[in-house]
Amino acid sequence: MIHLKNLFIRYGDRKLFNDITVLIKGKDKIALVGRNGAGKTTLFKIISQEINPDAGKVEVQNDVKIGYLDQYLESNDRKTVWEVAKEAFADTLEAERELDRLQKEIEEATEFESDAYMRLLEDYNQQLERVDGLDADRIDKRIELVLKGMGFTRKQFEHRLDTFSGGWKMRAQFAQLLLQEPDLLLLDEPTNHLDIEAIIWLEEYIRDYPGAVILISHDKAFLQNTASRVLEIEMGNLYDYPVPYAKYEVQKVERRAIQESAYKNQQKVIADRERTIKRFMAKATKTSMAQSMQKQLDKMERVELDVTADETMKIRFLPIPRSGRTVIKASGVGKSYGDNHVLHGVDLQIDRGDRISIVGQNGQGKTTLARILINELAADAGTIEHGTQLAIGYYAQNQSEDLDQDETILESMDRRAPDGMHTRVRSVLGAFMFSGEDAEKKIKVLSGGERARLAFARMLMEPLNVLVLDEPTNHLDMASKEVLKRALLDYTGTLIVVSHDRDFLADLTNTTIELKDLKMKKYLGDINYFLEKKNLENMRDVELQKSANVKPVENLERPQAQGKELSFEERKLLQKEVKKAEREVERLEKKAKELEQQMASVGFFEQNNAEAVGIEYQQVKKHLELAEENWMEKLQEAEGL
Repeated sequence: MIHLKNLFIRYGDRKLFNDITVLIKGKDKIALVGRNGAGKTTLFKIISQEINPDAGKVEVQNDVKIGYLDQYLESNDRKTVWEVAKEAFADTLEAERELDRLQKEIEEATEFESDAYMRLLEDYNQQLERVDGLDADRIDKRIELVLKGMGFTRKQFEHRLDTFSGGWKMRAQFAQLLLQEPDLLLLDEPTNHLDIEAIIWLEEYIRDYPGAVILISHDKAFLQNTASRVLEIEMGNLYDYPVPYAKYEVQKVERRAIQESAYKNQQKVIADRERTIKRFMAKATKTSMAQSMQKQLDKMERVELDVTADETMKIRFLPIPRSGRTVIKASGVGKSYGDNHVLHGVDLQIDRGDRISIVGQNGQGKTTLARILINELAADAGTIEHGTQLAIGYYAQNQSEDLDQDETILESMDRRAPDGMHTRVRSVLGAFMFSGEDAEKKIKVLSGGERARLAFARMLMEPLNVLVLDEPTNHLDMASKEVLKRALLDYTGTLIVVSHDRDFLADLTNTTIELKDLKMKKYLGDINYFLEKKNLENMRDVELQKSANVKPVENLERPQAQGKELSFEERKLLQKEVKKAEREVERLEKKAKELEQQMASVGFFEQNNAEAVGIEYQQVKKHLELAEENWMEKLQEAEGL
């Protein structure tokens, strides 16, 4: 359907794409992955012909329609949500209008025997066949299906688009794109503004979609549930994995291990031959032999080892000023949006050094509460009291809306810089991976990850003793998430995080607040403790809980002591289990080492069983990780008792 041939793009000294070639087929469901700034969005813009590569070409079959959901697509249209969605059927609606015009002409005709009347009847019949072929009578049903899937209610269908937030505007535009049913859908971070029910609906929609879909997303579960093929951009190269996301992660490690082993083996061979050549060159009788060996060495096809990207953000908090003991106190806080009641009677006290996560279903008021607590939004009822000497930093979920699209990165930073920091702007930008010419980029050309990094850089130019982060990981790649989490673990101020990312929240906070049914419930533990108390597996389960019409009871959950008295026999059995788990770890470690030695042997990759050994090695490593976890659990259980 679409063939990308030998694409090459250079930005300054950096090769963004280095001779990329790939074929996209008619029903492919592809995850496009890579670090922030690797070129994922750029590749989308090349496919959609918004930009041209420096070299190479894009071959598209005739009549192939491409639909592109930009992660920052937004509209201030005064049309209703229904009208915006219906624009997807512009051709069909125009065909219906033409049919109505022809029918009106027929009704007004008087000369039924004329050639003009016969031509009119012929045109009408042709147009009627065209309209029937467009399935026009199902338009309303299709619109309703997709809008409901995107989370809109029937009542909201008639609301003007410009009355919605940026995220909901995006949903309406997304619905229009899906209704157009292009042959190829390019979706850049489609889940960022969707709640879990809409995400699950979209997953099913993509799996059943009749055309091809390419997805950019940092949501692993979403990619695993939708994509059957993975394209990875790494350091200018493109790697094609014709497998689902989970298998891609395994095969990527295997590819890297095999590549590294082959590279090391070849380097040994080259070093040996170079030593031999040097020795032979010193003897007149063997000079010709040495020259012949050198020619053979020069012709050897070299194994190239990909240079992995190791550049990451370097988050450094400025020295934190000490705040008063009580940071924020909320009493009887309530908030409504028209008839939509979000919060009611919320009481909360946040003290210096508290680390709080706010979780709950979409629409339960997580962002609303966070904004009210720091006076970014006025409450309809209740009071908010701030302690003394607060320096608050707020990272908004829609942080890109606060950026001037026509400014450069450097201009945006310099405008935000406090007195005394203007001379350090470039060094701060460098820490957030904007060095040299990158700092001169316009904000409107930045990817989602780059905008997120810029927002963090702007926020952290001042010493802050209170951080409020609303979905901070939405646009960050895995490496950047890890850097942010490590920095926040070292942060000594007061932290409030709104997030649905379980891996990010684990061990990050010590208090979890759940918002549900206009009430707040507080748990003294991190997200894993919260999920354990709720008997839930993951954050998707949290958001899929149905609201109950029962009055929630304010409750303070505390972790209970896990220890209990065991008999002598029970203790002995537990100690045996610890020893058994330990021996299994030792066995797997030994097996892994044997396989590593086998893979490092000369000529290994020329053997027929090389791939099977590589797969066995990855399985052993995976089993070893599980065995180590089991051993630690048994050990902790024994020590706890």
